Amino acid sequence: MPTDVVIAQTTIDDEARAEELARGAVDARLAACAHVDALFTAVYRWKGEVVREREWRISYKTTRARLSELAAWVATAHAYEVPEWIVLPVEGGSDAYLAWVAEETAPVSPS
Repeated sequence: MPTDVVIAQTTIDDEARAEELARGAVDARLAACAHVDALFTAVYRWKGEVVREREWRISYKTTRARLSELAAWVATAHAYEVPEWIVLPVEGGSDAYLAWVAEETAPVSPS
């Protein structure tokens, strides 16, 4: 059964920048959590040439309600001309975890 939680992913070629992208989204409450995966090799076609790069993947756990804000933030903060941006639906999970994601991404009301 689909949930309101999604996993959004991007990649970048610098580990420190990957950690900044992860931390920045969590600090802004756009994601409850962000995983920075280990270094991997990406092979892709870019501007007519096959390119091989080393990259890190950032996986954001967020809600559909915060997704457009997260996408806009990543697009602004990202160094790539065309950053990877894919969204994967979360089809299920523990009620406690899904509630935690929703709680941690809820906008904070000004005091």
